[in-house]
Amino acid sequence: MPPLSKIRIFRPFFTGAALASLLLCASIAVAQSVKPASPQPESVQRFLGMLSDPDVQRFLQQQSPAPKPATEPPPEMVNRDPSFSEFAMRFRGHAAGLLGAVDSFPRETMRGGAVLERDIQANGGTRPIFLIAAFLAAGLAVQWLFWWISAGWRAWMARAPYATVLERVIALAARLLWAACYVLSFGLGSIGFFLLFQWPPVIREVVVGYLLAIVVFRLASALFDVFLAPRAEEEGRFRVVPITKNAAGHWAKRLGYLVGWYAFGWVTIRLLGTLGFSIPARQLVAYSLGLVLLVIGIEAVWRRPSRLSRGQASRIGLRARNWLWTVYFVAVWLLWVVGAMRLFWIAVVCAALPGAIALTKASVNNILRSSATEEDGHQRSTVVSVIVERGIRAALIVGAIVLLADALDVRLTEMTMQDSPLLRLVRGLLSAGIILLVVDLAWNIVKVLIDRKLGDTEAVLEIGSERERRRTRIRTLLPILRNFLMILFAAIAIMMALSSLGVEIGPLIAGAGVVGVAIGFGAQTVVKDVISGMFYLLDDAFRVGEYIQSGSYKGTVESFSLRSVKLRHHRGAVYIVPFSELGAIQNMSRDWVIEKMTITITYDSDIEKARKIIKKIGLELFEDPEFKPTTIEPLKMQGIDSLGDSGLLLRMKVMTLPGQQFTLKRRALRMIHDAFNENGIKLAVPTVQVSGGKDDAVAAAAQQTLAAHSAATAANSA
Repeated sequence: MPPLSKIRIFRPFFTGAALASLLLCASIAVAQSVKPASPQPESVQRFLGMLSDPDVQRFLQQQSPAPKPATEPPPEMVNRDPSFSEFAMRFRGHAAGLLGAVDSFPRETMRGGAVLERDIQANGGTRPIFLIAAFLAAGLAVQWLFWWISAGWRAWMARAPYATVLERVIALAARLLWAACYVLSFGLGSIGFFLLFQWPPVIREVVVGYLLAIVVFRLASALFDVFLAPRAEEEGRFRVVPITKNAAGHWAKRLGYLVGWYAFGWVTIRLLGTLGFSIPARQLVAYSLGLVLLVIGIEAVWRRPSRLSRGQASRIGLRARNWLWTVYFVAVWLLWVVGAMRLFWIAVVCAALPGAIALTKASVNNILRSSATEEDGHQRSTVVSVIVERGIRAALIVGAIVLLADALDVRLTEMTMQDSPLLRLVRGLLSAGIILLVVDLAWNIVKVLIDRKLGDTEAVLEIGSERERRRTRIRTLLPILRNFLMILFAAIAIMMALSSLGVEIGPLIAGAGVVGVAIGFGAQTVVKDVISGMFYLLDDAFRVGEYIQSGSYKGTVESFSLRSVKLRHHRGAVYIVPFSELGAIQNMSRDWVIEKMTITITYDSDIEKARKIIKKIGLELFEDPEFKPTTIEPLKMQGIDSLGDSGLLLRMKVMTLPGQQFTLKRRALRMIHDAFNENGIKLAVPTVQVSGGKDDAVAAAAQQTLAAHSAATAANSA
């Protein structure tokens, strides 16, 4: 990024720093305009300087005895909840301190300005704002030098590939390293160069503090630029977080402003403590600076890009969510202002933790996705992505627990040395949480391995080959294994979690065994179904995709459960058959099938000529590319099967792979019909032959009967 474009990003930060410096200069001017009545000795000035030290003030507050109440508390306060009464007392004291800070803030400003003016005079009258600007310019110069030197590095990053996981990780690591060096060069050129000289303590803290705030802001901006890539030429090329380009630009800018303003406020509050401001005065300034953070957060929510349609319902829903976030931000700020820090941290963690977990999962899956997922369009997790994502999620949860424990004044290290029912319960809950995280990690790894194996078996291989048989067997057994392992992991997690909570699981296991036996006696059919299914699978009786028949049930096997099989009939009906009702199974999809065909020709036909024609047709079909992969033995005539009423019954057979015989049979019969017509071989048809004597009446009656039969046949055909 060119240095000039960076200056536009820093404009709000420069404005804030300039305002802070103007406030300090105004306070110094006010302090200079108030002249003392008489000069004070040097010892008195030294004593006043010691009293303005925050450490001395804190020590004096600790040594002073607590004020005793003049009267006893009212009776209604005695019966009230101690935690509520304690919070009410602290709130009144906090509010009184803030009101007192409003009155004393001008005096503290003049006193702090006097302290700062003393160091400025000792430094020759140079104002901190000019020192900050000078060393900021030095840092930008060194940063521009690094930009010019690293031109080759930036060119390599611009054309770095990102197709595989390794390439994406290398490209991301290179961008992170470049961003760190880019910000480090600015820090060395500004703070490092400033620290080479001797400065008064207050001047040094002011300049170093605000330069450090600028470095933090620039580091945050560089990190957001790497992870969000708002200026990526292609959508999501180097974008770790899978969001749109408009959303990336929006959040990168707002999050950078939030971090920069927070760093500026943190440094300002620390400097006010150095200048002798009291704690309520510093809190007043902090709450005022926090209003800017609140405004930035609300503006970021209301102006964020959305993928929703422009319909009325979607706009109303988006506006409702924006108002909910606004109310949440205002409520959090108010909790911070009133001093309810426990509720403040609980509200922050409850809102931030789910979002951080979801964002981490999406980002890790985006970085560590395999190339196969891009080809078929399905997002499949890898083992590495599961380990990294679940590890980061566990770290986030543990960090949230530690943060809440510190906010709620719960000493986790002291819990192991004390013993009480509440502490035992808390220790059990923590242990149960760790167990659930470990079991969840193990289950997700197993699930990813099984899903990847199932994904590898989606492609259909050569029909009838050993690899195809293994593929169908794997697709049959792995879903059942996945369900069984899910139940096993859930049972183990529940038992171990109960054991960590202090529950004796031995009687539970024994009771579960007794209950299981009782359920087994009461549900014999279900147990019989499960056991029968296990033996069917062990015997490899059928697999997914095979056509089977058992009694009146027949169809293609679609899926299994623990107690039943789902069959799809060739007409579309679905049978869900319990395993115990299957009995003997006729599997029509194994190894090979023989299809027999019969055809009837007239008695005066040439049998040898018909045999040769059928043999020739069988060889043609056997060499046909459409039927050659599925035909095991060619079509051939077996001979005369029987002497029928209307002709000779010829029998033929062909051996094919299972399920492929029907198409070949239809083609063969059509070719035989055409070949017989061309070669004068007539197919026999049923005939009725009537013979009579010399009586014309009998012949006429027979003729009428034949005519009526022909008319009835034609009507039936129509």
